[in-house]
Amino acid sequence: MAKTALISVSDKTGILEFAQALHALGIKLLSTGGTAKLLADAGLPVTEVADHTGFPEMLDGRVKTLHPKIHGGLLARRDLPAHVAAIEQHGIDTIDLLIVNLYPFEATVAKPGCSLEDAIENIDIGGPAMVRSAAKNWKDVGVLTDASQYATALAELKADGKLSDKTKFAFSVAAFNRIADYDGAISDYLSAIDFETSQGQSTPTRSLFPAQSNGRFVKVQDLRYGENPHQQAAFYRDLHPAPGSLVSAKQLQGKELSYNNIADADAAWECVKSFDVPACVIVKHANPCGVAVGKDAAEAYAKAFKTDPTSAFGGIIAFNRTVDAATAQAVAKQFVEVLMAPGYTHEALEVFQASKAKLNVRVLEIALPPGGATDWDNGRNATDVKRVGSGLLIQTADNHELALSDLKVVSKKQPTQQQLQDLLFAWKVAKYVKSNAIVFCADGMTMGVGAGQMSRLDSARIASIKAEHAGLSLQGTAVASDAFFPFRDGLDVVVDAGAGCVIQPGGSMRDQEVIDAADERGVVMVLSGVRHFRH
Repeated sequence: MAKTALISVSDKTGILEFAQALHALGIKLLSTGGTAKLLADAGLPVTEVADHTGFPEMLDGRVKTLHPKIHGGLLARRDLPAHVAAIEQHGIDTIDLLIVNLYPFEATVAKPGCSLEDAIENIDIGGPAMVRSAAKNWKDVGVLTDASQYATALAELKADGKLSDKTKFAFSVAAFNRIADYDGAISDYLSAIDFETSQGQSTPTRSLFPAQSNGRFVKVQDLRYGENPHQQAAFYRDLHPAPGSLVSAKQLQGKELSYNNIADADAAWECVKSFDVPACVIVKHANPCGVAVGKDAAEAYAKAFKTDPTSAFGGIIAFNRTVDAATAQAVAKQFVEVLMAPGYTHEALEVFQASKAKLNVRVLEIALPPGGATDWDNGRNATDVKRVGSGLLIQTADNHELALSDLKVVSKKQPTQQQLQDLLFAWKVAKYVKSNAIVFCADGMTMGVGAGQMSRLDSARIASIKAEHAGLSLQGTAVASDAFFPFRDGLDVVVDAGAGCVIQPGGSMRDQEVIDAADERGVVMVLSGVRHFRH
């Protein structure tokens, strides 16, 4: 049985009950500051670290556990006679359990207006030092760094009188991971601080991009393979994922998700959750091949599927509304790899459990984000990262939302209210289509999508061809181009196909030539003032 436990926690969730259970098992309690007071006030016999070491806390508590009697008790190997003799010679008792969580640095710097002084004061020194000592000596010391570990430790102590090697090693790994996360957060914050000098005064300012970026992710699962069978892959999540983001998905049925499934599912989910009305997005190879809104999920799906039934085969389908039986029956008629929605009726799930073939459909349930002012509230990444040779490209995520008031009509012909709505819909879809992107839309549905071509002209032609193959007329449609038309020829192609109004960012040296062409062709042209390259 463990003999001594040292407890020093900033977050005191569950610690009193845990300490009471340890005491009931005959384990001696050591503690510091506020934790010791909490335990003593509850009637537990607890020894203050200062009394244990014979050295008082000092420097406003900055120095209290940095002492040989603490680190010697944690680091001494019980299987080495020389270690045992050394600590006996110096009157050092072993510490068998360490329960520590750290000053809330991450929470502190996340607060608006956090000062550099506040951040510095919340950098824990003694805590990480003790955790590292205990984690290094994992065979002899159990180190707990999170309240979620208390139940596991207590169950083993009650059953066996000790922690198993498997559990101690798992706790050690978790401890080193916690220290790495903590140090990474400190590095991210401090390396983003610069000093601006004005009128002889130096003021610390925080940059959006730190001088050193420390990625911190947790593995969700290993994958069968990557983009191709000869590649290996795994799926990781942020330490603190945003609610309503893909990693919060719960898989209700179906085969294991693949690398490509996850990448395509993310594209579909990001697009569909951007709509406030019932919507359906069908993605194939990272591009929306059908997007529509409707009075309900079933109508939205029927419209989205019409855009490109061929590409929809084996695609990823996402809804932003609960899927009912009627919608499920319509989807089940097609081959679908992944189905995503914020919820399903019992009858809808039964549709996909009715046959062996449909049981393979990967059905994911994801709660929509709560919404709010921040990217986090909307389930979005604040930054995007792309790996390049021995480096990273980091940018703020493209979370720009275009409002009706942002539109600038530059053609002589003025848009109708319906055209304005169609243009906004087309623009929203184009944001999620690989550039060069051309999207034809009408009445809340995509009519033709051209994606990922080296030439904007080719994207426009492909969108027209797809609409023709799907039996859809492009007469009077709204067209979105994710970047400006460098020449009038791109505009001519979409107008020849039937477009009646066009939205594009503008910003070309030949903008006037393109605007004049719109007037010549008798179509509406609206500028968004922002582009949406998606490479």
